[in-house]
Amino acid sequence: MAFMFLNESIRTYRERDPAARSWLAVFLCYPGLHAVMWHRMSHWLWRHDFWLLGRFSSHIARWLTGIEIHPAAKIGRRLVIDHGMGVVIGETAEVGDDCYFYHQVTLGVARAIGGKRHPSVGNNVIIGAGAKVLGPIRVGDNARVGANSVVLEDVPSDTTVVGIPARPVDRVRTREQRKLPGFDPYGIPCDDSLDPLLRDLDQMHCELAELEARVARIAEEQMRQRQAAAE
Repeated sequence: MAFMFLNESIRTYRERDPAARSWLAVFLCYPGLHAVMWHRMSHWLWRHDFWLLGRFSSHIARWLTGIEIHPAAKIGRRLVIDHGMGVVIGETAEVGDDCYFYHQVTLGVARAIGGKRHPSVGNNVIIGAGAKVLGPIRVGDNARVGANSVVLEDVPSDTTVVGIPARPVDRVRTREQRKLPGFDPYGIPCDDSLDPLLRDLDQMHCELAELEARVARIAEEQMRQRQAAAE
């Protein structure tokens, strides 16, 4: 079982990361892989009521890799943590299969409460560098979270969100781009309005221009009526 986990994890790194040039290089030099390996042991200790040992094991992993995963967190298969420095996965977080996290990703809490406090992440989810996913929310399967986004609400499946707070954007690919092989890290290209806030501001600007034109037409019509009455 341990060899199967290691083999499929390394194979996934090599498939998704063009810098992964060999099986041995991934095994020796990828802190994301090391962090998940440590977590398997820490999680086993935690589930068997060796809480202090599990916590201490995760603390060692944090010191060695720069990645902090609470031993109680549930991690699926083939998780890739790219670069990894600063990644934090909290106690009640859940991560599905085939997910891809960049550095400084946080699965954290929005407020200090009991029970479920951290996000649940579905399968085949990609979370960009510096993104913060906070609270007991759900990120659906095949979702994408843009770099430096702050996610405070549920993300539907097959949706890309960006911004602070994160909002959905269109994820559009041409026919030629859909034919390209390999890993598509962010589901790009999106439409021209990458920032949903800018898209909303642009829409408001268009609506304001239309209102100004209507006011000008009304004022012109009233002026003609006054001139006609004066004659």
